[in-house]
Amino acid sequence: MTGAEAAIPGFLGAVVGGHLCFRFPRVCEGVRWLCRSARRLPCGITMRFRLSPVSGSGLVLCCVLLGAVKSYALELNLKDLKGTCLFAKWEMNFTISYETTTNKTYKTVTISEPHNVTYNGSSCGDDRSGAKIAVQFGSAVSWNVTFTKDASHYFIDNISISYNTSDNTTFPGAAHKGSVDVISAQRFKIPLNDIFRCNSLLTVTKDSVVQNYWDVHLQAFVENGTLSKKEFVCEEDRPVTTAAPSIHTTVPSTTTPTPTPTAPPNPKVGNYSVSNGNATCLLATMGLQLNLTEEKAPFIFNINPSTTNFTGSCHPQTAQLRLNNSQIKYLDFIFAVKSENRFYLKEVNVSMYMANGSVFSVANNNLSFWDAPLGSSYMCNKEQVVTVSRTFQINTFNLKVQPFNVTKGKYSTAEECAADSDLSFLIPVAVGVALGFLIIAVFISYLIGRRKSRTGYQSV
Repeated sequence: MTGAEAAIPGFLGAVVGGHLCFRFPRVCEGVRWLCRSARRLPCGITMRFRLSPVSGSGLVLCCVLLGAVKSYALELNLKDLKGTCLFAKWEMNFTISYETTTNKTYKTVTISEPHNVTYNGSSCGDDRSGAKIAVQFGSAVSWNVTFTKDASHYFIDNISISYNTSDNTTFPGAAHKGSVDVISAQRFKIPLNDIFRCNSLLTVTKDSVVQNYWDVHLQAFVENGTLSKKEFVCEEDRPVTTAAPSIHTTVPSTTTPTPTPTAPPNPKVGNYSVSNGNATCLLATMGLQLNLTEEKAPFIFNINPSTTNFTGSCHPQTAQLRLNNSQIKYLDFIFAVKSENRFYLKEVNVSMYMANGSVFSVANNNLSFWDAPLGSSYMCNKEQVVTVSRTFQINTFNLKVQPFNVTKGKYSTAEECAADSDLSFLIPVAVGVALGFLIIAVFISYLIGRRKSRTGYQSV
């Protein structure tokens, strides 16, 4: 049980991650709760027990650890005398970049698995004070979200992360030691008595921290102790009203041959950017076509820029562009600096929803595409193929990208790919010149041979 929970008047219990915690002022029996496994498979657990008060304390504290069920979802269910007063269940991870003592390079640490999570400081709130979810990932990192309400809505006000680079286990070799606070103001409005639901990926980028959330179920200021059955769905989960992206499917036939399917149209070209503070730090212009060849259901998927969200982050040695929409959970392009004077596409991560309800995911952090000098952009108007895995590739069209050293929000001079090079016209010219020389050589040989022939028939 957290300290904040113990401070709630009339607090009876809370389900916190994989723990069930109770404080009893008297003997209690007949407790039921629900849990979920690592991939959110429902399981019901019922316990009946009797407990006696601890002498001198006036209460009993009982925490049952569900050690057999490993969960990657965070869950908080705060209760008061009426029942549930604050409920939240979500998945998240975030990355923190910090400067190291090694040649002033930067390192990124990822916080994801909640193996050592506590919820000290979480509170339900009331009409006079706001609600709060407080999560501690060990002693080095903490995450907080605050809520307020008015007569008809409750609001997600601020999301903040605090981390301490003095912790050498979490931040090895940090150049600057001390605590860092990163606060992101949100003011996201949800109707009172509605449970907020968002399965899509939500990304918040602030300073050196990138936060990712998905499968979010949340209700603050729960009335009468009972969670609402009415959902307020995030915009990313709502059905797209525009025309759905075209999916071209080719099914191989085992009987009579079928005509070759027509090639899909080229995707629309989108403009994407990432900002660091008020300055643009990454630019990308490209048409994207995803090719998935898995088992017997290969398909080609054009990304529609008008229905696609984008975000990312910029650091001295790495930069990230992330895309997502109703079909794509996330598509990450991660760039890196090599040899201190060039950049390249180092990594691609993708997770997308399939038509049958499954999720296809693949990652490759050992790529080497789109190589260009720092301070310039990379351009390739012709179609290019980025092979991420045996079953997944990305076709790019009219590509132009600059992940580092963007000045005044504009592309620098571009380094062109070989397919776009102006030297390509020299090939037919060279062939023509070679044929010309060959004709001249044959003609000269003919004249010399004819002259020698005449000389051989002169009179003696």
